[in-house]
Amino acid sequence: MNEDFVSEVKAIPFNDERIYAMLSDLSNLERVKDRIPQDKIKDFEFDSDTCSFAVEPVGKIQFKIIDREPNKTIKFTTTNSPIPLFLWIQLKQVAENDTRMRLTARADLNPFIKPMVAKPLQEAVDKISTILASLPY
Repeated sequence: MNEDFVSEVKAIPFNDERIYAMLSDLSNLERVKDRIPQDKIKDFEFDSDTCSFAVEPVGKIQFKIIDREPNKTIKFTTTNSPIPLFLWIQLKQVAENDTRMRLTARADLNPFIKPMVAKPLQEAVDKISTILASLPY
């Protein structure tokens, strides 16, 4: 059963083109990898289309960009994950240097797993959206 986990809308003080340019090329993560908490995420690797990392107790997870709509959305799917996940970043510029961003994760959860992973997934979506909103675009 598909379950959506949605972040609150974040305001980012840059235009959508700059934000999209950075987030749609995962090799840009090189500039911000020191902001990623090493106690939570290990073995962080990336190139322009994929990123992977190990998270305890889940193990290694890899995300791949599957769709890019310039200055609007970037969609990801997991290629290696115990739970199939889709993730997308939505951008909407409301004024010059004022863009709103929302992060959504869709997970295919069976009724047995849902109680164990729903809260951690929502926390992960909230944490990632906070990090993305605070990046130096």
